Amino acid sequence: MKSTKYYHKKLIRDKIPDIIKASKDNFEVRILSDNEFERELKKKLVEEAKEVSQASKDEIINELADVLELVKSISSHFKIKFNQVEKYQTEKKKKRGGFEKKLFLIWSTGKSGK
Repeated sequence: MKSTKYYHKKLIRDKIPDIIKASKDNFEVRILSDNEFERELKKKLVEEAKEVSQASKDEIINELADVLELVKSISSHFKIKFNQVEKYQTEKKKKRGGFEKKLFLIWSTGKSGK
């Protein structure tokens, strides 16, 4: 009996092969090089961020969890402790503020900056 192959070609979570095996499906995976892994982590972060932007109120916690997992994985891959990321977040918030005021910039005479 032939099975249809669905080509995903994307970074997956570590336990996905076990989940596929348990469902008696066949699959193929490979281990990425460091450069490929960095590229795929960033690509996956963008994918998950898009899912956050399209998520309903009920789905958003699941999508935010995916984004957080990727942020932690990226920081770990680059050997940055997550508490260091949180420290930068806190410092940036002190200097530039957060998003609590719901401000939307229409225009300014200054150049757009970071």
